[in-house]
Amino acid sequence: MFRIAHLSDLHFGDENPAALDAATKWLGREAIDLIVISGDLTRYATLPEFQVASAWLAGLSNPWLVTPGNHDTPYVGLVERAIAPFGRFEKFIGPAATQSWRGEGVAVRGVNTARGLQLRLNWSKGAISQRQARETADWFQADDALRIVVAHHPLIEMIGGPMSARVRGGARAAGRLVDARVDLVLSGHVHAPFVWPYPDGDGKTYAVGAGTLSVRERGVSPSFNLIETDADQIRITALGWSGSTYAPTHSWAIDRRESA
Repeated sequence: MFRIAHLSDLHFGDENPAALDAATKWLGREAIDLIVISGDLTRYATLPEFQVASAWLAGLSNPWLVTPGNHDTPYVGLVERAIAPFGRFEKFIGPAATQSWRGEGVAVRGVNTARGLQLRLNWSKGAISQRQARETADWFQADDALRIVVAHHPLIEMIGGPMSARVRGGARAAGRLVDARVDLVLSGHVHAPFVWPYPDGDGKTYAVGAGTLSVRERGVSPSFNLIETDADQIRITALGWSGSTYAPTHSWAIDRRESA
């Protein structure tokens, strides 16, 4: 059994203190192999917000991997956002372009779909280049039995979601990850949990979205995902905050793809 806690959109500065504190205690009690955070650690990417986020990460007893979100680029300061949009993230958190983690039979690779500026008015939307998609797909090794990619923005839109990601290059990148036999693509951004298969290939590459642990709710209570895998199946459980405890709100069971 391999267990991942998938968190997203903590938005330090707009965090839900009770929900975040309870999630932190839950992480400390559970046997978790890896904590994945799919972006938007901060609200406006200010130095105090990153300092609090960094201290929170340092207090975790589990290995963790974080990929940036659009809120992790400076909200104020056009020059900094244009020249070094992830400078603060890299100073306080770690590499922005990609972070990776390998365990026995499990490989996890982050890819940055956030941008400081884009040639469109809404810079919060995602983008992934062909080079990023190729390098991500090529990173996996033949003996990586479970392959996981982490991005802030869903590469393919959440059906019926509360907002759009509109990732430039997303559909093409998703097809490349299917060809690379990636099992899960973890994301956030829409602040709602979901699981569905990519439409291409063998149908065994799944998009998995996590909710938020902030007060920036979009019709869904604060939540995070527990992902459990064994030789035959992947189980995803969304744990929602009731105001006093976490309890399952949604669950999915996915048959794993057979070895090549």
